[in-house]
Formats: sequence, structure tokens, C-alpha cells
Amino acid sequence: MFQYIVKRLLGLLPVLFGITLLVFIFLHLIPGDPATVLLGERGTPEQVEILRARLGLNQPLPLQYLAFLWSLLRFDLGNSIISGIPIIDEIRSRWPATFELSVVAMLVALVIGIPAGILAAVRKNSWLDNLAMSGSLIGVSLPVYWLGLMLIYLFAVYLKWLPPSGRISVDLGFGFKSITGVYVLDALLRWDLAALQDAIAHLILPALTLGTIPLAIIARITRSAMLEVLSQDYIRTARAKGLPEYWVILKHALKNAFLPIVTTIGLQFGTLLGGAILTETIFSWPGIGSWIYTGILTRDYPIVQGGVIFVAVTFVLINLAVDISYAFFDPRIQYR
Repeated sequence: MFQYIVKRLLGLLPVLFGITLLVFIFLHLIPGDPATVLLGERGTPEQVEILRARLGLNQPLPLQYLAFLWSLLRFDLGNSIISGIPIIDEIRSRWPATFELSVVAMLVALVIGIPAGILAAVRKNSWLDNLAMSGSLIGVSLPVYWLGLMLIYLFAVYLKWLPPSGRISVDLGFGFKSITGVYVLDALLRWDLAALQDAIAHLILPALTLGTIPLAIIARITRSAMLEVLSQDYIRTARAKGLPEYWVILKHALKNAFLPIVTTIGLQFGTLLGGAILTETIFSWPGIGSWIYTGILTRDYPIVQGGVIFVAVTFVLINLAVDISYAFFDPRIQYR
């Protein structure tokens, strides 16, 4: 098992190197100059050149990339060009918000998606199957920005049931002191029921928006995996022995169908952690995604580089965890 984990860790090195190279190249292909953006329209060419020299933007790209790699090796992601705040501090303050939103969105996807997939497989070609698969197709097809705006209009503007944006109400936010950065957990630790209710209310709409696509994908993958397993001989044998149907489905079928489901969950969770840019922007959620989006608009290279590298490393580590989990679900894998 140890050799299996070490092999997977070594396999991450070229992946991470490729990520840093691609991020650096594509970022510098974006039109615009950070020095010009920072100085504004009144900045003279001389001032722009002085600022470019101070930021190291006048050096050849290979030297800039080597400096970037050296900083990464020292765990130094630099400072924001616009605000001057260290990138690592920004990540530390914004990461809990993205993590909280992603976890709740994934819980929504799992609680609805897995039972829907199981039910669709057990009732193949029935109206339940057609309803579940039609719903999953609609969920994958709906643009996130459109769905988010529609949910805001319906539940926040028209019905006035839920808040349209933010993590916590302004009146509660002034007196609310965060411990972990995860507001729901902080409210529980402080046993602040008003803050807990408010934080959950702010989570519902963005979590539903963000969790729709993973929900649909997990439902379809669960159905496909369950259909394959349910056609196996050992399932027929279990039924012939007179085992209860729920035991056959949950104990024998779902357990053996879980590898592709785990893969999908891991990939989708990694995508949620790094791909929540639109959702966070629409709902003014102060997480990593909206922060990177702001960095792109302002041509703040350190923000985009540091944010994308952090998201990529997080995604890669989640995939590593999924790979390691395979060995627990199927011990034969670690010997391959």
C-alpha cells in the first residue's frame, strides 16, 4: 500500500510542473498590462516602464517563469499587484468560503443524485427512470449563470424567502466572529442559532446552483453502474436465496458499483472547489472563484497565478485521494 501511494505521488510531479507552465503561458497571453491597469489612464510611459521594472515584467518570459518556479518552491506566491496583500493570506481567508459552499453543494448532489440513480436502475424503463434521466439531462444542460439568476429572482426577489447574495446578513455579520472560516460550523461551535439559520439561508441558493450539474452527472453514472452490476450472476443468486430486495440492492449491488461512483464524486468535488467562479460571482460569495475572476479583470498576475495553482493542486490531491480509496474498495488495484 505504501509503494502504491508513493508511486501515485511521484506521478503528480510532472502534472504539477505542466500546470505551472500552462498557467504562466496562458496568463501572459491575456491582452493588457498590469502596470497600465494599476496606473490608470493618467500614467505616463515613463511611469509605466518604472513600474514594470519594479514588478519584474520587463524581464524575458523564461526568466519570469524561473522566478515564478523558485517562488513556488519556497511556498511564496507573491503579493497582489493591486492591493499589495500576500496571496497566501488571501487564499487563507477565502478558502473556507469556497470549501463550505462546495461541501454543501456536493451533499445536495449526493443526497439526491445517488438515490435517483439507484431508483432509475432498479425501475429501468419505468416512468421513474424516465423522470430521473430527463431531470439529469436538464440539470447538465442548464447554464449555471442562468439558473443562479432564475433562483435569485424566484426565491429572493419574488417570494422573498431567501437572501440573494453574501454569506451572512449585515446586521449579524458585525457581531459574528469566525473561528474556522466556515460560518455554519462557527455558528454551531458558538451555539449561535440566529447566525446558524442565517448562514444556512445564504447557502441554499448558491449550493443548489453549484450542485445541479454534479447531481445530474452522479445520477447518470450511478444508474449506469447499477445496471451493469444488477445484470451479474451473483445478483441473481442473491435474489434466488431469498434475500430482501433492499439488501441485494444496497449490500451487493451498490457496493460493487461504487468504484465509478467514487471516481465521479472525486472529480466533481475537485471541479466544485476550482470551478465555482460563476456561482460565486453571481451570489457575491467571497471565495476563491470570485477572487480569481477579479484578478483576471484587473490583470493582477500574482492573484491569477497563485489562485489557479492552488486550485490545481487541490484538484490533483483530491484525485490522489480517490486513487488511494480505490485500493480500499478493491485491494487488487494496489498490485497493478
